[in-house]
Amino acid sequence: MLTRTYMTGGKARVTFRLPAGTPFEAVSVVGEFNAWQPGRHELVQRRDGTRSCTVTLSPGAHRFRYLATGGVWFDEEQADLIDAQGSVIKL
Repeated sequence: MLTRTYMTGGKARVTFRLPAGTPFEAVSVVGEFNAWQPGRHELVQRRDGTRSCTVTLSPGAHRFRYLATGGVWFDEEQADLIDAQGSVIKL
């Protein structure tokens, strides 16, 4: 799930959230905004069992995917667009 909170200057805080019970030890959100570096934005487990990470992004389209333990890539079902290259969020 994606949550967007718009800030002054056109930027937005985007929270990437996975539901409780996600079957991986670790999951990172990787994308153009972090040079596709795994582990830089790792989703943290919350008390309710969900995992989340918040990133501040500039206006525009941002391509990203999730990378889980074992090299498993997957996309965000609520992204604005999903294509052969992954998920896209537009701000």
